[in-house]
Amino acid sequence: MKNLSVSVRYIKGVGPAKMNLLNRIGIDTIEDLLYYFPRRYEDRSNIKSIADVRPGGFETIKVKVLVLGARATKRGMNILQVAMGDSTGVIHATWFNQPYLKDKFKVGQEAVLYGKVEGYDCLRINNPEYEILTGTKEDSAHMGRIVPIYPLTEDLTQRWLRNILKFSVDEYTGSVTDMLPNDIKDRNDLMLLKGALQNAHFPVSGVVLEKARRRLIFDEFFLLQAGIAIKRVGVGRDMNGYAHDIDGDMIRRFRKSLPFEFTNSQEKVIKEIASDMSKPIPMNRLLQGDVGSGKTIVALCALVITAQNACQGALMVPTEILAEQHYKNIETMLKNFNIKPVLLSGDLPVKERDRRRRMIEAGEADIIVGTHALIQQGVRFKKLALAVIDEQHKFGVTQRALLRSKSINPDILVMTATPIPRTLALTVYGDLDISTIDELPPGRGEIKTFYFQEKNRQKAYGLAEQQVKMGRQAYVVYPIIEESEKSDLRAAVKMCKELAALFPELKVGLLHGRMNSSEKGNIMGAFKQKKIDILVSTVVIEVGVDISNASVMIIEHAERFGLSQLHQLRGRIGRGKYLSYCVLVAEPNSDEARCRVNAMLDTQDGFKIAEKDLEIRGPGEFFGTKQHGLPELKIGNIVRDRQIMEIARKEAFELIEKDRFLKRPENKAISDSLRKKFDPKDLALSTVA
Repeated sequence: MKNLSVSVRYIKGVGPAKMNLLNRIGIDTIEDLLYYFPRRYEDRSNIKSIADVRPGGFETIKVKVLVLGARATKRGMNILQVAMGDSTGVIHATWFNQPYLKDKFKVGQEAVLYGKVEGYDCLRINNPEYEILTGTKEDSAHMGRIVPIYPLTEDLTQRWLRNILKFSVDEYTGSVTDMLPNDIKDRNDLMLLKGALQNAHFPVSGVVLEKARRRLIFDEFFLLQAGIAIKRVGVGRDMNGYAHDIDGDMIRRFRKSLPFEFTNSQEKVIKEIASDMSKPIPMNRLLQGDVGSGKTIVALCALVITAQNACQGALMVPTEILAEQHYKNIETMLKNFNIKPVLLSGDLPVKERDRRRRMIEAGEADIIVGTHALIQQGVRFKKLALAVIDEQHKFGVTQRALLRSKSINPDILVMTATPIPRTLALTVYGDLDISTIDELPPGRGEIKTFYFQEKNRQKAYGLAEQQVKMGRQAYVVYPIIEESEKSDLRAAVKMCKELAALFPELKVGLLHGRMNSSEKGNIMGAFKQKKIDILVSTVVIEVGVDISNASVMIIEHAERFGLSQLHQLRGRIGRGKYLSYCVLVAEPNSDEARCRVNAMLDTQDGFKIAEKDLEIRGPGEFFGTKQHGLPELKIGNIVRDRQIMEIARKEAFELIEKDRFLKRPENKAISDSLRKKFDPKDLALSTVA
């Protein structure tokens, strides 16, 4: 067995310079090289003659260089034109702005071209991919077969990388360790790992390629889900937590004091959370629901239960505006109860912050609302039994773990208004139990969404003015605070002045992230008290801000915002009984930007928005894997390959249930693979044998 963990420097044909290039694309060892998969394939087993190609289609042709010439246009564009032919005809290949290619081609050379063929009387192929043939047996890796096309970096060629991979696949795949137990392979009709790696790089047919990819995708998902299964074990399934009395007088009186009825969906979720809290093992639950679905009041019920049991609860939120708003609402709602809420934020004066910290440590504060200030080193709780993390996607793994570490095995409730597609929930939140609020409270106003090009911006402003004259209020949101020489974006500070001049009879306010906590609080207070008609803001109002009288949301440069961000901003209106309007002012110049705008026009359903966002951005960007402590997927795609994910999850969880810390000798290969794949700190793998 050969050692696959040695440097690629020891592969024949890889010198120091090429090793550095391979390192640049993440290939350090021979094993890394074997798992560096093609981005696509070209079927060169069906090479056509020039006479047989079809204009308009992508074709592979083997030709000989007949004549070539390079020229530059008046605007400085370099053009290389090469006439190439075979016994049946001639085709003209053209490359733009690649002047170095003129030294690559020589008259009489044979080459393979791949690209879109155009023209009829005179066939053309623009910017084709090409390979110059050497006439050696090396060409067998590049011709007459399904050929892999790899992601490259500068100074690395397809031909050289393919040669190195062909040698490595032939030489080293016999030394790979096939970690999967035979019963899992047999049950799921999975090919051997050696054959899967060989055919993922140099497939013998399209059918075998699909089987190879299925095996490798299964392995990736299996390891991912095994790590998550172990994390579920490691986050307290056997630990002693706080068993709460969930039926006390305080929670009954609190619920009776509310001026509204819970929706059926809220009731279901409250029961799920209360059931967890009644057990002596720590709760680890995700609460998801669309903007305005009533997650915060559900969380407050849980916090009241905690206070009823003479314990402390913490609510951590991403912004000081949201912390201040939650604190004031909680203080108002609990004024007739013997529950003391306290606000802790980074902007407090030192003396006041220290005083509140002492209250928390002494147990004089029952519910503590705060930002990242809650997880600072000097903050100590007397008896923290419940930690609620709102808009959890704004916090990383480490920050959530720090809040958890403020007590011994507290209950954890994380909340998000960005609904998680099921496939993503099985990965990013695979260690959590999931509760979903899937209906909005009654009496909410309808929101109509419009898209205006920038030249029609005045229509949006006219709509805002009309609504303000009817007694409503409006937001105008910009992606940046101030303009710069490098940016052509309208900025909040400048536009606040312009809008104030445009509407001299209206009160225009400004809110942005550089303001201190007191300034932000004053502005939001003035807006809530209707002392401001139009609030010009950055995305600092994206989450949690709840002003029921606001009925217009104008989002400038909407193409610059992410889809979930646009949906969150729209969720700031429609919170009262009034008809509301969300206006996207945009010039969407890319397919992705147009998809985001269209999705906003098509639906207000946060779950559909989330699915569309995942489809547009792909799983890698929808939630950064680093933030969630998950390994990068090299070949699997949790949207495209969701069925394989489900099967791999079932197998992984069953295996961990039988051998929870992988102590059995037959599972050593899985344990070793997990150690390579995960950071032990992120997924609590220190318990793995």
